[in-house]
Amino acid sequence: MRQISKPVNFTAMTAKDKKDETKEKTRYNDEELQEFKEIILKKLEKARHDLELLTEAYTNSNEHDTNDTSPTFKVLEEGYNVLSKEENSRLAARQQKFINSLENALIRIENKTYGICRVTGKLISKERLKSVPHATLSIEAKNQQYNIPTNPSKQENKP
Repeated sequence: MRQISKPVNFTAMTAKDKKDETKEKTRYNDEELQEFKEIILKKLEKARHDLELLTEAYTNSNEHDTNDTSPTFKVLEEGYNVLSKEENSRLAARQQKFINSLENALIRIENKTYGICRVTGKLISKERLKSVPHATLSIEAKNQQYNIPTNPSKQENKP
């Protein structure tokens, strides 16, 4: 009988390579954190500008006309204006929440805890942090958050 030998690995691994292979990265280095900080600062500047525009839109602080002093009988227009102001107010609140999240991300950068998933404790991928720099969950944890266990017996009863 002929024995099949295991494939030979021709790349010699040093002791340091073996150590690095088993040791998982636990945080981003200072250079990477600086890169993320720059991304966050740019997003923060744009978010603050957008918030200013939204706030002006629902407070009418930039209008200097007589719309608020003259009686008007255009009920539909008034209703639309109220809804528009309410929508802008909701958008401004959401924008403020986004700004707070970005500011919290800057604090995590200063504490050198940025990019660590708060559920798994593992590093969040660079790609995710570049697109969602205020993320506190890895894709794995985010998927777990939305996985709802299904009851097989209920599915069988569906027509």
